[in-house]
Amino acid sequence: MKLFTASFFLICIALIACIDSAPVESVKSQIRPEGYTVVIHGGAGNFDTESYSAEEEDAYLENLNTALLTAQSVLDTGGTALDAVEATISYMEDCPLFNAGKGAVFTAEGQNELDASIMNGKDLTCGSVTGIQNIKHPISAARKVMEESKHVFFSGAGATKFASEHGLEVVDRSYFFTQKSWDRYLQAKAANEKSAALPEAFKFGTVGCVIRDGKGNLAAGTSTGGMTWKKHGRIGDSPVIGAGTYADNNTCAISCTGHGEYFIRAAVAHDISARMAYGNESLKTAADAVVMDKLVDMGGSGGVIGVDYLGNPVMVFNSTGMFRGFVKQGEEPVVAMYGE
Repeated sequence: MKLFTASFFLICIALIACIDSAPVESVKSQIRPEGYTVVIHGGAGNFDTESYSAEEEDAYLENLNTALLTAQSVLDTGGTALDAVEATISYMEDCPLFNAGKGAVFTAEGQNELDASIMNGKDLTCGSVTGIQNIKHPISAARKVMEESKHVFFSGAGATKFASEHGLEVVDRSYFFTQKSWDRYLQAKAANEKSAALPEAFKFGTVGCVIRDGKGNLAAGTSTGGMTWKKHGRIGDSPVIGAGTYADNNTCAISCTGHGEYFIRAAVAHDISARMAYGNESLKTAADAVVMDKLVDMGGSGGVIGVDYLGNPVMVFNSTGMFRGFVKQGEEPVVAMYGE
């Protein structure tokens, strides 16, 4: 009898140990909280408090705050994470302060080439466009690709034709012009003629949004004008699913900003999700490992925003600054731009 009791006790201990070590996926559905979380970025780079005037700081922070309020408005009226991502990025594409849509930087040929991607964490559907020049909202074009075609990625004239055929607003290329971006192009052109290095601040610029909505669904989107003086036809990470954008309801939603070539090589967005899925890492641990260690070791600069399946936000960057913000349902928005 004593032997049976001891054996039964050991079996119970073993069963408890098995339950305690069960994969994260087995308990996720039991612990998901209610409420939404929105995280945004407006690009990362090496800038500090000396880079902008007080008026410029106020303008950036005000527009970041309005972008968050845009997402809240959609979610508070029953919109999905995808709806809110598209609306938020569309707002930022219309804001000339950011390098996406109006205000996009110029290529070496003096043209604007716009990229965007969007992904639905519920079913892993996604859409991307690259090299488009006269569609007002590239993020909406990416969503049309995701929902209205059997493909994932369209480029150039084909992407423009597809978007216009599906009712998206077509604008003259002059719509995207801003004096600030043109002046940077002229400075880059002068530097190139002198074989001088391009200023670091000219290299990066992207907008992105990731959301976990009240139903627990995740979505991510990214939009950019690319890099000042980029070669014609160059594609960075922003429209590349798994590099600049990724979303999976089981792990997280990610949007990246930085030196795209490195983000592509490191498959940054997917790597963060994979570390959560296969290594049981938290979003913060995974994002720190990829951005602060892996990218730094490779020589890549930039950052990521993310939200996990529980609604926890992250904003991680290895540059000196990143335009960013987040808000949780029922709370006040938080916005920042320097490395605080």
